[in-house]
Amino acid sequence: MSLSAASAPQYSHIVLEDGVPTIAGTTMKVVELVMAQVAYGWSPEELHFQHPDLSLGQIHAALAYYWDHKEQLDQDMERRSRLAEEARDEAGPSPLAARLKSQGHMP
Repeated sequence: MSLSAASAPQYSHIVLEDGVPTIAGTTMKVVELVMAQVAYGWSPEELHFQHPDLSLGQIHAALAYYWDHKEQLDQDMERRSRLAEEARDEAGPSPLAARLKSQGHMP
């Protein structure tokens, strides 16, 4: 069963900025909020505590948008993780990590 444009879900708190789903009136991308939820296991209430500038309505809308577009957003999160890993690899160990390792405080 396909949805017509009239019956497609509406996300009043979500806007597409250059094709990127973002919480309206903020700079918070849906994937950023979802990544925080996944990384820390936060409930919507904890997300609100951690991001008091977002309303629970905005948070729930972002999570609903994620679940309705899960495959696409999971691919974006994987891409972001890969880019972060590549940047870490290129940067090498930080001077602090190198010093701690040389002092035997890190493996």
